[in-house]
Amino acid sequence: MQLITGVAALGAVVLVCLIVYRVFKDAWPAMQEFGLGFITTNAWSVVTNEFGAAAFIFGTLFTSISALIVAAPVSIAIGLFLSELAPNRVRGPIGMLVELLAAIPSVVLGLWGILVLGPFLAQHLEPWLHDHLGFIPIFGPPSPTGTGLFTAGLILTIMVVPIVASICRELFLQVPDELEEGALALGSTRWEMVRGVILPATRTGIAAAIILGLGRALGETMAVTMLIGNRHDISFSVLQPAYTMAAAIANEFSEATTSLYLSALFEVGLILFVVTVVVNAVARWLIWRVARGTAVGSRAL
Repeated sequence: MQLITGVAALGAVVLVCLIVYRVFKDAWPAMQEFGLGFITTNAWSVVTNEFGAAAFIFGTLFTSISALIVAAPVSIAIGLFLSELAPNRVRGPIGMLVELLAAIPSVVLGLWGILVLGPFLAQHLEPWLHDHLGFIPIFGPPSPTGTGLFTAGLILTIMVVPIVASICRELFLQVPDELEEGALALGSTRWEMVRGVILPATRTGIAAAIILGLGRALGETMAVTMLIGNRHDISFSVLQPAYTMAAAIANEFSEATTSLYLSALFEVGLILFVVTVVVNAVARWLIWRVARGTAVGSRAL
């Protein structure tokens, strides 16, 4: 049994190493050709063999971070409701529905975004934002089709909320009952108990959950590809189309007819891989910290 499980674990490590080797090997020609300018320039022309991933990186980071800005407070609120406030008879059904939301295929969410969310935003919300907040550069002229950074960010929010909310709920349930009951016994209101006991005790874990949600958003492909507009440009208006690294690889990999073009796409994939690994490593480190802190606190009690 030890041999079988050891081989399985070693196989996972070897597989990751092989993936990194292959991606790095195929990206090396583009790295030699463009250097660091690949991540700072916006040129992407197959005819002139000029490639730069700045627009892809911008679109990926903008949609992912904007999704987290909305998803984080909503997810924390859901976790608090399910762990502290909801009656026992509704905790199970609501928790199941929240987790079920994470099981919806991204292509289905993308279709819903094209047929329902995009037209609604294009006809109602985006024109209102531009008319009333157009003096702010990020609310420039909207896209007539409803595709763009704003729509893609909302779809990513829907996809990130179940993950972060589930982790937050488990974190809140791990807070010792003695601490919560002690705060209430000293005269604290329920909100004061949440603010003074639960949130401080789980803040590292909440940060890890948010970072894990960021890792989920960074690698999303289908839904974002269907809704972001796929325009190779850096626009500071959230209502305009853009591009992401995952969407560029999905759309253009089968069309890469030259070795340098293909190598440039591999380098985009390598950048996405590195960013995702760093984000997940930070999340794992934070989870280790909160687990260690919980263990120390339990021994102290």
